[in-house]
Amino acid sequence: MLMKEVNDRQKNIEAGQASRKMAAKHLKETIKRMHQQEAEKEQQNRELLEKRIQAVKSLKSNIAATQESLRIQQRKAKANAQKKEQQQRQLRESLQAQGINSIKHMYQQKQLEEIKRKQEEFAERQKSKRVEIAAKILEEEQLVNRRKRRQAVLPKPSTTDSFPSLGRAREKLLHYLDPSPPSATKEKATIQLREVSESSSSSSASSDAEDLEETMYQEGGHQSLTESLAEPEFSGLWDQNSKKLQDEKAMSVQTEVKHEQPAISSGKLNMIVKKVHGKELRRLPFLSKPEIIIFKDFEVGKMYKKKIVLTNNSYVTNHCKLLGVSTHLKDFISINFEPPGSLSAGMSCEMQAVFQPMINEDLEGEVQFASAMGPFSVPVRCTIKKCDLEVDSQFIDFGLHVVGQTISRTVTLTNKGALATLFSLDTAACLSPESSHVQVPTQISANTCQEISSENTTSENQGSSASIGTGELQPQQESQELSEVLQQEQSVSEASATGPEAVLDSCVSTNVDARMDHSEGGDISLGNVREGHIGPFESIKLEVVFTPTIPGEAELDFHIKFSDISSKPIPIQVRAVAVSIPVWVVQPSIDLKICMFDHLYQDSIMVQSRAKTALKLTFDVCREMRKHMEILPKTGFIQAQSSFNAQLKFLPRCSLSKDAKKFFDSDTGVLEVPMTVQVAGQAKPVHFTVQAVVTSSDLQFDRTEVDFGCCSIYQTVISSVRITNLSLLPQDFGFLRPPEFIEVQPNDGFGTLLPQETLEIDLIFCARKAKEYSFQLSCKSGINRDFHLSCQAVVVSPPLELSHSLVQFGATAVGDHSTTIISLINRETNHNQSKQPIDPQTKDAMTLVAPRLFSFLPPKDSDISIAPSAGTLLPGERCLVQVTFRPRLLDQEIKEEALRLFHRAKLLREKELERNTHTEKEEVPVETSKGKKVSVVPNNSKESDGPKTEQLTEPLNPADIQPGSVQYKDARASLLYSFTQRYREYTVPCFVSDRILPEDRQEQPSWSPFNTLDLQLQCPAVQPALVVISNNGLNTIDFHQVAVGEKVIKRLTVQNISKESLDLRSSVLDVRGVFSLLNALRCIRPGDKHTLVLAFSPCLEEKYCETLEVRSQKMTLRMTLRGAGVVPAVTCSHPGGVLDFGYVLEKESITQVFKLQNSSAVAVGFRVQLASLSPTRPQGGADRVAFLLGSNTDSRVQPTVGTQNYSGLSVFSVVPVEGSIAPEQSQDITVIFQPDHPSVNYSDRLTIELSNKSKVCMMDLKGAASSHNMYLYGGDLLTVPVESLLPPQIASQPQLAESEVTERPTIPVLVTLRAKCNAGSITPAVRELQVGCIRSTQPSKKSGEFFWDNVASLQQQGFSVEPGKGTVEAGHKRTITVKWTPYSGYKPYDVVQTCVPVTLKGDETNVYRVTLIALVSTTAD
Repeated sequence: MLMKEVNDRQKNIEAGQASRKMAAKHLKETIKRMHQQEAEKEQQNRELLEKRIQAVKSLKSNIAATQESLRIQQRKAKANAQKKEQQQRQLRESLQAQGINSIKHMYQQKQLEEIKRKQEEFAERQKSKRVEIAAKILEEEQLVNRRKRRQAVLPKPSTTDSFPSLGRAREKLLHYLDPSPPSATKEKATIQLREVSESSSSSSASSDAEDLEETMYQEGGHQSLTESLAEPEFSGLWDQNSKKLQDEKAMSVQTEVKHEQPAISSGKLNMIVKKVHGKELRRLPFLSKPEIIIFKDFEVGKMYKKKIVLTNNSYVTNHCKLLGVSTHLKDFISINFEPPGSLSAGMSCEMQAVFQPMINEDLEGEVQFASAMGPFSVPVRCTIKKCDLEVDSQFIDFGLHVVGQTISRTVTLTNKGALATLFSLDTAACLSPESSHVQVPTQISANTCQEISSENTTSENQGSSASIGTGELQPQQESQELSEVLQQEQSVSEASATGPEAVLDSCVSTNVDARMDHSEGGDISLGNVREGHIGPFESIKLEVVFTPTIPGEAELDFHIKFSDISSKPIPIQVRAVAVSIPVWVVQPSIDLKICMFDHLYQDSIMVQSRAKTALKLTFDVCREMRKHMEILPKTGFIQAQSSFNAQLKFLPRCSLSKDAKKFFDSDTGVLEVPMTVQVAGQAKPVHFTVQAVVTSSDLQFDRTEVDFGCCSIYQTVISSVRITNLSLLPQDFGFLRPPEFIEVQPNDGFGTLLPQETLEIDLIFCARKAKEYSFQLSCKSGINRDFHLSCQAVVVSPPLELSHSLVQFGATAVGDHSTTIISLINRETNHNQSKQPIDPQTKDAMTLVAPRLFSFLPPKDSDISIAPSAGTLLPGERCLVQVTFRPRLLDQEIKEEALRLFHRAKLLREKELERNTHTEKEEVPVETSKGKKVSVVPNNSKESDGPKTEQLTEPLNPADIQPGSVQYKDARASLLYSFTQRYREYTVPCFVSDRILPEDRQEQPSWSPFNTLDLQLQCPAVQPALVVISNNGLNTIDFHQVAVGEKVIKRLTVQNISKESLDLRSSVLDVRGVFSLLNALRCIRPGDKHTLVLAFSPCLEEKYCETLEVRSQKMTLRMTLRGAGVVPAVTCSHPGGVLDFGYVLEKESITQVFKLQNSSAVAVGFRVQLASLSPTRPQGGADRVAFLLGSNTDSRVQPTVGTQNYSGLSVFSVVPVEGSIAPEQSQDITVIFQPDHPSVNYSDRLTIELSNKSKVCMMDLKGAASSHNMYLYGGDLLTVPVESLLPPQIASQPQLAESEVTERPTIPVLVTLRAKCNAGSITPAVRELQVGCIRSTQPSKKSGEFFWDNVASLQQQGFSVEPGKGTVEAGHKRTITVKWTPYSGYKPYDVVQTCVPVTLKGDETNVYRVTLIALVSTTAD
C-alpha cells in the first residue's frame, strides 16, 4: 500500500509538473501573440499617421497650385482686359483723328464679330450633325451584318454590275460628310484592282480592270451636281446589303469573274441563237460536267486523273474537236479524248484529263475545243495544299468570379486545309512581320526572306482592309484602324524603297519593342499546350485558365502564330473580372473634398450585390460622428444582383474637434471616418471610408480698429488693412455702403480671396469738416457673413495756407523747364492783440513771438524742384515759393529702350543671316570660255559677320548699360525722337511746425503731422524741338580739370527735330569769366544741325560753373558749363646741377635718361630747352668774346655754353623736345652727347619748362671727347675753358721742322702738391689723376695700359706714384695717387719741381708730360 501511495504521489507530482510546463508554454505563446498584436496595431497607427501626413502635404500642394493658377488667371484676365481697353481707346482716337465716327465704326465691328461667331457655331453644328449621320450609317451597316449572319448563305453575285448606281448615294453622302472617305475609297479600289490584275492572265481582264479603276475614280469624287441631286439623300438597306456581300466575296468573286470572262467573251459570238415567242435565246454549244476542271491540294510528282463529260447543248446535231490546252499547262496536263463524231442534241461524250505537277504553284488555264457551232473551252484550275486555320471564338469572357476560384475555357483551333503547320501561342502586344510566324529549323536564303516579308506585309494590309470593311467595329475603332493601315502601307512602301535590309531591321526592332512593352495578365494564364503541330483537317483544343487572386479586372491578349507564311496570326482577347464578396460598396473611399463648418454636404453611397437573394443592410455611424454625420436610410434591403443607394449627410459643427479627436486633425483640418455596412448573414461587414477637409469660413482683419489719427481738411490719409481668408476655399467679399468721406480700394472694396490669401486693402479718408469721426465699415462675404471694422479720425484745420493747392503747368519740352510762383500765407493773428492802438515797436515784438517753420518735400527722382524748400513764416506774413518743372527721361526708361533696341537688332540680324545662308546654298551656274559650267557662290560669307553676330548674341544686362555707353546714347535718342507726350501728377507735402515761442527758439522745433499741407502738381511733357546729339546727349559740358594757363576747346552739336525752322539765340556769358562761345548762332531748318564751339581757360586753381541758354521760339535749351583749374605738379628724377657724360670718342655718341613724373590729376605739357639753341642767346659767339675780354675773371669757371661741334649741329640733343604727360604717369627724357672733335670743354644748359611757363628743373650738361681710347684726366687748369672761334685746321700754324713733324708732341699736365705745416708737423700732400679707357663700337683694341718713366728720380725728391703702371679695361677708369713728402734737407719755402713722362698705350701711344710742383704751405686753404 505504501508503495502504491508513493507511486501515485510520484505520478501526481509528475502530472503537475507536466501541466505547469504546458501552462507556461501556453502563457508564453499568449504573451507573444499579444506583443505581436500590439506591434501590428502600432504599425497600423503609423501607417494611418503617415497616410494622413501625405494627405495633408498633398492638400497643401494642391492649395498652393490652385492659388497660383487662380492668380495667373486673374492676372491674364486683367491684362487682357487692359489690353483690349487700350486697343479700343487707341482705335477710337485714331478714328476720331481721321474724322470717322468711332461709335458707329465700333458698333459695326461688333456686329461683324457677332455674325462671324454665329457662322462658326453653325459650322460646328453642321460638323456634329455630319458625325451623327455617319454614326447612323455605321449602325445600319452593323445591323445588316448581324442579319447576314443569321440568314443562309446567299448565291454569288453576278459578274457584271447591272445596277452601278445603287451604291452611289451612300458614297456621295459620305463624301459630303467627310472629305477623307473618297481618298480611302480610292485606295481601297486601287488595292482591289491590284489583286484583280495579279490574278488575271489575259489582256481583256487588264482592260476591264482599267475600266473598273476609272469608274471607281469617277464615282469617288468627280460626279456632277446634277447626278448628286438625282440620287436620294439616304441609301436603303438593300444598297448596304449589296455592298457587304460584295466586300465579303471580293477575293473569290473577282477571281472567278476574271477567269470566266475570256471563255464568255470568246463564246459570245458563237452562242446558239434561237427565237422563242419572238425572243432570242443564247447558249453554249457544249456543257461541261464539272464546269471547271479542278485539281485541288496536289503534290509535286504525283499523277492525278479526272473524268469530264461534255454534253451537246445545242438544238441540232453537233460535233466537237480537241484543239489543245493553254500554253503554260502543256507540260503538266494531257487530255485523253477520242472524237465521238456527230452527237445529237442532249448526247454526251467523255474525256480524261491527266495532271502531273512538276512545280508547287497554283495553275490556271483552259482546254479548248472546236464545234460546228463555234469554239468553246473548259476552264482548268490547279491549287496546291494550303492551310485554312480558324478558331471557334476570338473573344473569351470569363465574367464575374469570386477570388480563389479556378475557371478554364477552351479555344478550338481547326485546320480546314490540307497542309499541316506548326503553331505557338505568343502573348506579345503587337506582332512584327517576322514574329507573326513560328520559326522552323530550316535555312532560308536572303531572297526567301524578302519574299516572306513582302507576302506578310501584303497579307497584313489585306487583313486590315478586310477588317475595316466588315463593319463590326465602332466608329472610333474603325477610323483608328484605317489610319493604322495607311501608316503601315506608307512605312512598307518606304521600307521597300530603301531595301530589304531596312525592312528586316525594322521588323526586328518592332518585335523587340513589342515584347518589352507587353505584360501578361497576372490572373489569366494559358494552359499546358502552348505550341505544337496541327495536321490537315484536324482540330486542337487550347486551354485558358483564370485564377483570380485580387479583386479587379484582368485581361490577356495573345496571338496564335503559325509556321505557314501564308497564314496570318489569329488574335484572341480574354477578359475577366474578380470580386471579393457578394456585397460591396462601389466607391470604398468617399471624398467630400473641402467642406466648411455649419454647411450641409450630401453624397450618395451605392452598394452593389451579386448575390441571388435579397439581403438586409444596416449602415453604422460611429458614436463620435453622430452629431455631424448621418446616413439615410439606416436600414434597407438590397435585391438580388442589384444596387442600393443611401444618402450621406454631413453637417460639420464647430465642436467637431472635441467630439471626434480620433478622426479629425484640428491642425490640418483632415477628417477620415471609417464606416461599416452590416450585411445579414455575412460575418464580415463591408468597410468604406469618408474623407473630407473641414475648414473655416472666416475672414480676419489684422486689426479690429483703424485710427486715421489727426489730419487736416486739405489732407488725404491712407491706412492699409490686411484681410485674410482663413478658409481653404476662395471667398468673395465686398465693403457695402461706406460713408462718403471714405473710399475703399482696390476695385472699390470688392474682390475674391484665394485660400489662405492675405490682401492689403487701402482705406482712403478725406474729410472737409474739422471734427471727430467715428464710424464702422461692414465687409460681407460671399456666403452672406458680415465682418465689421471700426474706424475713427480727428480732422483739424492747419495754420498755414497755400494760395494755390493745384498747379497746372503748360506743355513743357523734355530738357526745358517751366516755373510758377505760389504764395504760402500764415493767416494766424496775435491772440493778445487788443483794439487799442499799439506802437510799431510793441507790434513787432508781439509779432515775433509765434513764427511757424515750413518745409516742402518733393518726391524722390521726380521732375519737380521747389525753392525755397524750407523757411519761417510769422503770423500774417506771406512767402513766395517757386515751383519748377523739368521733364527728363529716367535711366530706367532709357535702359528698357536699350534692351528693346538690342532684341530688335538681334532679330533683324538673325533674319539677315538666314537670308544669307539661304542665298549661299543656291549656286549659280556660269559658263566659262571653254563651255564648262562653274558654280559661283555669292560673296556673302559668314566670316565677315562673325564678330557682329557674337556681339549681338551676347545677352545684355540692364545693369551693364552705363550712361556714357553707345547703347545708352542710342536708346536716349530713340526715346527723344519717338517722344509724343507724357502726363504726370505729383503731390508734394508741406510740413508745418508748431508755434515757436521766444523762450523755445534755441531748441529743436516740433513738427505736427496735423498741420501738413498738400500741393498737387499736374505736369504735361512734350517732345523737345532742339536736342543735343553730341556729348552722349547730355546738356552738361564738363571740361574737367585743366591746368592753369591752358585753354581747352570743346564742341557741342544740336539738332532741330521739329517740323519748323528755329532761330537760335544765346544768353551772354560772363565777359571776365573763363568760359567763352567762339562762334555765332544761326537759323536751322528741320533736321539740320549746328555746332557750338566753347572754350575754357582757367586762371586760378578754382572750380568754375556757368549756364549757357540757347533760346528758340519753342523752347530754351540750357547747358551747364563746368571746369576746374589745377596747378600742375611735375618732378624730375635728376636733382639738377651737373650732368657729366665723361669721355667719348670723337664722332661717337652716348646717352643718359632721366624721368619726369606728373603727380597732378591733369595732363601737363612740357618743353625741353637748350641754352645753345635759345633764341635769346647772343649770336656770333658774343658771350665767348666777352669771356675772352675779361668779363669772366675767374679762369676756373666754365661758361654756360662751351665748345660746340664744327659741323654746326648741337653737340647735345634731347628726345623728346616737347610733349604731354598723362595724370599719374611719367615721361622718359633722353639726352644724347655726340661730339665731332676732341675737346674737354663741351658744355650746355638744359631747362625743362611747363606749358604755364613754370620751370621744373635746370641742369648743366658737360662732356669731353678724345681721338684715342686712352686718356689722362686731372691736374691743374692750364688754358681757358673757351676755345678759339676758328678750328685748329683753319687757324694759321707756323712751319714746323722736319724733326718736329716726325716726333709726336707730348701733352702737358701740371700737378701742384701743397703740404701743410701745422705746429711743427708736416702733412704730406696727395693728388689724384684719372687714367681711363673709352669703350668704342669700332673694332679696335678693347683695353689699354700706362706706365711712368723715371720713377726712381721722383722718389729721390719725395714723390711717390701708385700705381706706376697698369692696364685699364674698356669703359673703366683707374686712379693714380701722387703723394709728396718733404725729404730730409728740404728747406722751407723752397719749391720742388720735376717733369715726368707718362705713356698711355691704346689704339695709339700717347705721352703726357706731367710737371710736378711741390711746396710747403703754412696757411689754410
